[in-house]
Amino acid sequence: MQLIGSIVFTTFLFVWTFCYSIFFVIACLLLPFRHRFVLARVWARVLLKALEWTCRLDFRVEGSERLPAGNHIALWKHSSSWETIAMTVVFPRQVWVLKRELLWVPVVGWGIRQLHAIAIDRKSGHSAVSQVVAQGRERLDEGDWVMVFPEGTRMPPGETRRYGVSGVLLAADTGKLLVPVAHNAGSYWPRRGLRKKPGTIRVVIGEPVAAAGRDVREVNREIQEWIEATVAELQ
Repeated sequence: MQLIGSIVFTTFLFVWTFCYSIFFVIACLLLPFRHRFVLARVWARVLLKALEWTCRLDFRVEGSERLPAGNHIALWKHSSSWETIAMTVVFPRQVWVLKRELLWVPVVGWGIRQLHAIAIDRKSGHSAVSQVVAQGRERLDEGDWVMVFPEGTRMPPGETRRYGVSGVLLAADTGKLLVPVAHNAGSYWPRRGLRKKPGTIRVVIGEPVAAAGRDVREVNREIQEWIEATVAELQ
């Protein structure tokens, strides 16, 4: 039954996203950004509820009280597709740093463009980092949170790679705080494979970290150590 539920959810995921993107793109012709994000949150809430119904997989957020006032930069552990949906619900109005190839997806990519995403070429190295800092500064000035996956790609449970520094550089440049986010979604929604496991995904929001005036590598190492240690405790 779990496999059947997973197939039903995956089918719904693609159909709902495609159809909603058509509606979203049309609606964006009339709506300012703050209202566009409300619609994006509807898309995410429907998917998370569908996931609960079909796969018996829900989530719990711990540490919401640690979110600082204003808008800042969140660094998320990246282990599945789940967090790309859930962060829309967990955090306030936001923009995402993502690979530019997503903009090329018919209809869906058009919708992503309307959400002011920071689309980068991951192969361009320093150029991509500069793009995150430059565009991220603009998005922060507009009052949005900036969501970053410092690993750059989904990592299987128990694995990681060196975190990219773009988020920390953006925080150091703007004086904004870094909010680390750990979770165990990869144990329930695998990076590869169709079947989702039933249970409750735990999301832990860490204490905000200041980067201004500090060594970028030291801050990056501190955040990576906290996220990976917390994820290990959640497994």
